[in-house]
Amino acid sequence: MDGVGTPGSQNSWAVELRSVSRTYGRGAGEVAALRDLSLTFGRGSFTAVMGPSGAGKSTLLHCAAGLDRPDGGSVQLAGTDLTTLDEAQLTMLRRERIGFVFQAYNLLGSLTVEENIKLPLLLAEQVVETAWLEHVARRVGLADRMGHRPAQLSGGQQQRVAIARALVTRPEVIFADEPTGALDSRTGRGVLALLREVVDHDGNTVIMVTHDPIAASYAQRVVFLVDGAFAEVMESPTAERVAARMTRLEGL
Repeated sequence: MDGVGTPGSQNSWAVELRSVSRTYGRGAGEVAALRDLSLTFGRGSFTAVMGPSGAGKSTLLHCAAGLDRPDGGSVQLAGTDLTTLDEAQLTMLRRERIGFVFQAYNLLGSLTVEENIKLPLLLAEQVVETAWLEHVARRVGLADRMGHRPAQLSGGQQQRVAIARALVTRPEVIFADEPTGALDSRTGRGVLALLREVVDHDGNTVIMVTHDPIAASYAQRVVFLVDGAFAEVMESPTAERVAARMTRLEGL
C-alpha cells in the first residue's frame, strides 16, 4: 500500500514502525498503549492518525518522533533506527531532522516571531540562512510580522509561527499533535490548508494526530487505530466518511 502499509522497501519511507509495542504501568494497572504495531509513512505524504480515546494515537506519535521509547520493536526515521540511539543522539536528531507542531504553540513570549522561528537552528548551532528564513516566513504568511511578539498575534498566527519553526530546519518529518485543537474552525482550516500545502508543494512529510474528522479530511489518508493496534486505512478521506468510520469504531 502506498504511504501506509506493511514493511517493505524503505527508499520511499519517511517513518517505519516494525512490531512496535509500548506498555505503561505494572500489574493490575498495566495498559498496552501499542500492540505489535507495524506501519510505514511515505515521504512527501500527509497522514492523519485517528481512533477512539485510548487507541494509542499520541503514543504512536511519541514513539515515531523519538519522544518515547517502545518496549519492543523498532522505529526508523529515513533509515535511522531510533531505538539504537542514546538520549543525546535522539535530542540531536529531533533538533535537526524532525519538526513538531502541538496544540499549545510553545512560543517564547520574550522573543520576536523571527527569534522564535530561528530558535531550533540556534539550539542546534546551525547557520541561519537569511534567504531560507525569509522564504519560510513568506510561506506561512508572516513576512510582515517578524518583529512582533507572540502576545501581539492571533491564535492562528501563533500556530503559523510554530509551523514555521518546524519547517526552518528542513525536517524530514513534521509531527503535529491536535494542531488546531485550540483554534476556532475558520482559523483551524487555514492552518490545515497550510500543512497540506507544505506537503503538496514543498514535499514535506506530515503525520498528524487528530480527533476531528474535518481536520482529517485535509490529509491524503487516515490511519485508524483501535486498542493500540492498526484497524484500517482510508485513502482520500472526506469529513463525512471519517465521521462515519469513527462512529463505527467507537461502537466496537
